[in-house]
Amino acid sequence: MMRAIVSRLLHSVEKLPIRIVAIGILPILVSELATADTVVLRNPVVRIEEEVYTFKNPDNGSGPLWSYGCTQIVRMSGQVVVSAMETGVDVPPLCNTRWRLLLREQGAWRVIAEADAYRQREPCPVAITSEQDLFLYVNDSLEPPGTHYGPCEPHLIHFRMQENGMKRAAIRPQWAGKPYYTDHSYRGYAADPARGELLMLNIDAKTGVQHACLLNTEGETIATGFIEFPIRSCYPQVALVDRAAYVLAIGDIVEPVKEWREYKFEQTQRQWDYVFRILYFTWTPDITSQSFAAPIEIANVDASGGHISNQDLWIAPDGAAWIMYTEREVQNELMRDRFFPGKSVINSLHLAVVKNGAITQRRVLMEGSASEAPGHARFHPTPDGQLYVVAYCGGENAGNRLLRLLPESDTPQAIPIPLKRPMSSYCLASVRAGNTPSFTIDMLGLGGGNTLSYAWIDLEPAS
Repeated sequence: MMRAIVSRLLHSVEKLPIRIVAIGILPILVSELATADTVVLRNPVVRIEEEVYTFKNPDNGSGPLWSYGCTQIVRMSGQVVVSAMETGVDVPPLCNTRWRLLLREQGAWRVIAEADAYRQREPCPVAITSEQDLFLYVNDSLEPPGTHYGPCEPHLIHFRMQENGMKRAAIRPQWAGKPYYTDHSYRGYAADPARGELLMLNIDAKTGVQHACLLNTEGETIATGFIEFPIRSCYPQVALVDRAAYVLAIGDIVEPVKEWREYKFEQTQRQWDYVFRILYFTWTPDITSQSFAAPIEIANVDASGGHISNQDLWIAPDGAAWIMYTEREVQNELMRDRFFPGKSVINSLHLAVVKNGAITQRRVLMEGSASEAPGHARFHPTPDGQLYVVAYCGGENAGNRLLRLLPESDTPQAIPIPLKRPMSSYCLASVRAGNTPSFTIDMLGLGGGNTLSYAWIDLEPAS
C-alpha cells in the first residue's frame, strides 16, 4: 500500500513546475527515500529512438557535443528542445557555425529559433529556470569570418515560451575586470531554478583564468568570481545550488615532457599534442560572498603519461559533490610501448565524493578490460532519490548501460539500454541545466556518422 502511495506521489511531483519541485517536497523525498526499503528497482525501456539532424563537420576543432561539460538538450512543459549546430556553406572557420533551437512536437522536429549569421565556433548549451524560460549560452565572434582566435562576446539569449508565441531577449553579463574571450570559450553553465539564477563560466584566453558570472532571470549580474587552476583547465562541469557553486575541470596543456613530446611527433608528425592528466575540483558555499576555494586534485596520472576525462558532476542533498571520471594509466599504445611497457591503456570509470573540501569516498564503478571498456558516462537522478549512471562501453558488446548508484549496492549491476544505435557520445537533460529529476531519460548523441539522434528512455519498475 505504502509503495503505491509513494509511487503516485512521485509521479505527481514530477509534473509540478520546476520552481515548486526545487524548493518543496523533492529534497525531503530524495534524502528519505534513497535508503528506503520500499525503493522501486527500475529497468530502461526505449520509447523513442530517432534522428534529429545531420551536421557538416565545421573543420574548426569543434563539433555538436564539443562543450561536453554542458548540455544541448532540455525538457520543458513536457516537450524536448535541442540546441543544434549548423555549419555555414562556404563560411571559413573558425567561427563558421550558428545555433538553431529545435522543438519536438507531434513526432517531428522543427526549428523555433535560429541565429541570423554564422558567428559561433562551438555548440551553444542550454539551461532552463522554469517550464517557460530557456536560456541559450552563445559566444558571438566580433571579427569577420575566417578570423582565428579573435575576440568574442559571451552572453545569454532568453527565450520565454508563451501561448501566443516566443519572446526573445539578449542578456549581457557584467564580467569583472577585462577578460579576453575568444572563439575557444571552454565555457561552463548551470541553472538553479529554485532561485531563478544562472552561472556562466568562460576562460580568459591570455591568462587561462576561468571567470564566473552569476545572473538572475531578469538579466541582472548578481556576483562575479574567478578560478585560477594550477594549470590551464577546461571543459568544466558546473553546478549551482542555492548560490553554492561547484566546478570540475580537466587540465588541458601541451605535453610538458620534452622527451615524450618529441617522440610522439617523430612517430605521428602531428603538431597538436594536448594532454589531459590532472582532474581538479573547486567550490564556494556562496558565490555572492566567498571566493572559490583553492582547487584540489581529484585524480592525477601525470607520472605515467595517462589520460583522464571528466564525465559528470552531481550535488547530493547533503551538499556532497559526486564526481565521475574515466582514467587510463597510459595515454595510448604508442606511449606505452616506448616508455611504460606492461602498463594499461584501458579506461576504467571512477567515482569520487567530496564534502567540505575532503574526498570522503572513492570507487571504481566499471573496470575496463580488453573486451569492454567504459567511455562517456552521465548521472541521472530520479524523483524517488535513486541515482543512476548512463554509460557507454566500447568493445565486443559495445552499447549503452544503466548503472544504479543510489541506494548503494555492493554489487551494482550494469543493465543494457536496448538502443538500436548505441550512442558513444551524448548529453542528457541534466539537473545541472535546470531539469528536474525524472523517470525519463532524454538523451541526445552520436550513434555513428554525422547524425545526432534522440532517445526517450523510461525507467520502468522492474517486474
